[in-house]
Amino acid sequence: MSALAPTLEAFFTQRLAAERDASPHTVSAYRDTWRQLLLFAQDRLGKPPSQLDFADLDAGLVSAFLTCLETERGNSASTRNARLTAIRSLFRYAASCHPEHAGLIMRVLAIPSKRHGQSMICFLAPDEVDALLAAPSRSTWNGRRDHTLLTLAIQTGLRVSELTSLTISDINLGTGACVKCTGKGRKRRVTPLTPQTVAVSKAWLRERAGNPADPLFPSRRGSPLSTDAVAWLLTKHVMKASQYCPTLTGKNVTPHVLRHTCAMNLLRAGVDISVIALWLGHESVATTQIYIHADLALKEQALARTTPPGTAPGRYRPPDKILAFLEAL
Repeated sequence: MSALAPTLEAFFTQRLAAERDASPHTVSAYRDTWRQLLLFAQDRLGKPPSQLDFADLDAGLVSAFLTCLETERGNSASTRNARLTAIRSLFRYAASCHPEHAGLIMRVLAIPSKRHGQSMICFLAPDEVDALLAAPSRSTWNGRRDHTLLTLAIQTGLRVSELTSLTISDINLGTGACVKCTGKGRKRRVTPLTPQTVAVSKAWLRERAGNPADPLFPSRRGSPLSTDAVAWLLTKHVMKASQYCPTLTGKNVTPHVLRHTCAMNLLRAGVDISVIALWLGHESVATTQIYIHADLALKEQALARTTPPGTAPGRYRPPDKILAFLEAL
């Protein structure tokens, strides 16, 4: 067996699980990265993953893998950087175990993250939310489940992984109605529920029944919905909703867009940005600033409160030719 296989196993079982006590979300993200990298190396080198060695995963191959993520799989630069973080983490661990590969490891660790601009966030307008929530058929079990899931997602702003991991015991519909979840960094947070969300959730729980530890939103087989399943059902309902709300047609509505929609609703209701950060489970308020930049209406309100400067238009004078040349460079 190569040196890579036992090191990979030790990284996940000892470093992540025992030493760092990494969250299930971190383990899952790192696992997916390494599974993709090993399959990519297998296709490139014709060697099964169990026979790959550190010499096979050099900086050239890792760089080619990262390029493939963007060009062939359509991943964003931020996703590419997240994959690189997972790769670096194992190589840093391997540096102390395999000094004979120090040069190779350092070259992989030297691969830079890719800089990228911050694109404007996508969120749903009130009429688009209404159309989306009306899309699932309330005459079917799947439709009633999907309607409840979408209602809870838009009102609470939970991440899709947080939604799929909810159990029946995580939602309280009595006095002080709320939903509890464990998010990034093992942060446990509690989100209050509106009367409308409570009413929808009560109807679903009466039909759902089950034990406290059972998933709140199960598949037909009783297992928790996967994040891919949530993305698929959302796409299906958006397609139906777009027939009645055409503005949805031009939007790429993902589960994270529902989270953005929740944040924008809170912001427009006048909720302080620091409270929104706590609501969403953000590590820093700076992360939440993107919602202020995304809302043109808030900027227009701020502009309306300012006093226009008392400036008068000036008379245009053609600049000196040589100065005009320099300014045009």
